[in-house]
Amino acid sequence: MKKYKACLFFILVFSFMGSFNSSLFAQEEDSLKFVEKNKNKLFSYINRIIKDTVAEEKSQFMMYPTLAYEPETSLEIGFSPLYVYFANDDKTNRLSEISGFAFVTLNKQYGARFEHAIYSDQDEWFFLGEILAERFPLKYFGIQSEVNRVPEDAIALVDALQINIKERVLRKVANNFFIGFEADFRSLSRVEFKPEENFEDLELPFGADGKTNLGLGVGLVYDNRHNVLNVRDGKFLEFAYLKYNPFMNSSVDYHNFIVDGRYFKPIGKRNVFAAQIFSQTQFGGDIPFNQLSLMGGQSLMRGYFLGRFRDRNQLAAQIEYRMLPLKLGFTNRWGATVFTSAGSVFNNYSNWESDKLKWAAGAGIRFLLFQKKDIWARLDYAYTPDENGLYITIGEAF
Repeated sequence: MKKYKACLFFILVFSFMGSFNSSLFAQEEDSLKFVEKNKNKLFSYINRIIKDTVAEEKSQFMMYPTLAYEPETSLEIGFSPLYVYFANDDKTNRLSEISGFAFVTLNKQYGARFEHAIYSDQDEWFFLGEILAERFPLKYFGIQSEVNRVPEDAIALVDALQINIKERVLRKVANNFFIGFEADFRSLSRVEFKPEENFEDLELPFGADGKTNLGLGVGLVYDNRHNVLNVRDGKFLEFAYLKYNPFMNSSVDYHNFIVDGRYFKPIGKRNVFAAQIFSQTQFGGDIPFNQLSLMGGQSLMRGYFLGRFRDRNQLAAQIEYRMLPLKLGFTNRWGATVFTSAGSVFNNYSNWESDKLKWAAGAGIRFLLFQKKDIWARLDYAYTPDENGLYITIGEAF
C-alpha cells in the first residue's frame, strides 16, 4: 500500500510537473509574443519619428526619455511629452504646441515644466502660458543694486519648493492683433537659506520666509508667427502689465511691466536671422527675491544660469543666425546656429551703468525631429566671462 501510495505520489508529481512545464512553456510563448509585439510597436514608433510618416496636417504626439543639461541643475534625467497640431487639421491655421519635461538631476533636484502656445480655429483665441513646479537648491549671489559688485562665487544656497503658473488668454481683435487677460501665480515655500562660509552673517532678502501671491493684468500682443517652435518669418510683440496681489491682504504689492519684441527674417531658402529685445520694469513695494528680474536661463542670456544676476529691472537683447538645415549633401536633418546676447539688471533707470552690461555668445547644433512640421531639437553651448552653459531641449530658444 505504501509502495502504491508512493507510485501514485510520483505519478501525481510528474503529472503536475508535466502540466506545469506545459503551462510554463505556454507562458514563455505568450511572453515572447508580448515582447515581440511591443518590440514591433517600439520600432514602429521610432520609425514614425525618424521617417515622420504622419501627414503634415495631422496631430502628432511623442513621449521620449530625455537627457538635458543646464548650469542651474547639472545633468537632468527625465521624460518629455510633446503634442503638436493644427486646429481642425487645417494647415492654414497656426501650429499649436504643448510640451513638458519632468526630471530629476544629479544635484538631487526634481521638478516638472509644461509650456503651451495654443491657437483656436482662425486664431480667434490664443492661449500662451507655462506651469512650473520644482524643488532644488539654487545658488544665490545677492541682489545687484544692494552690493558693490556681485561676487564670483555664490553667497548662499537656497533650497525651496517653487510653483509658478503663468497664463495669457487672448482674443483676436484684428488681423494678428490680440488683447486679453494675463495671470501670474507665484508660490515659494519651505525656504531654507544656507550661507557660504564667508557670508554666515548674511542679511536675508525680502521673501526669504516664503511668499505666495497672484498678479493680474492685461496684455496686448501682435503675433504673425506660424510655428512658435521654429519661426522662419514673422514678428512677435507683447506689452503686458500686471498688478501683484490686487485683492489679497499681503506684504507683496508691486507692478510689473514687460515688453518682449521678436523679429525673424528668412535669409535665402534655408537660413534665418532672429533677434529679440526684452524689457522688464518693476516698481512699487518690496519684491520677493525670487520674483525680481532674473537674468539668464535657456532662452535669453544663455550661458548664465537663471538668477545669476537679479534686480527690479532688466534690459536684454540677443541675435541668432540659424542654418536650418546645413548643406551636407547626404542628409537635410542637421542644422547649426550661432548667437550672441547682452543685457543687465538694475534698480532703476537713473542708475543704469553701461559697465555693468553682461554679454554671452555661443553656437549650437540642431536635429530635425518632425520634418513635415519643421520642429528641431537643439543643443546649445554658450560662453560668458563668468561661466559657460550647455542646453539640450526641443524648439528654438525664442
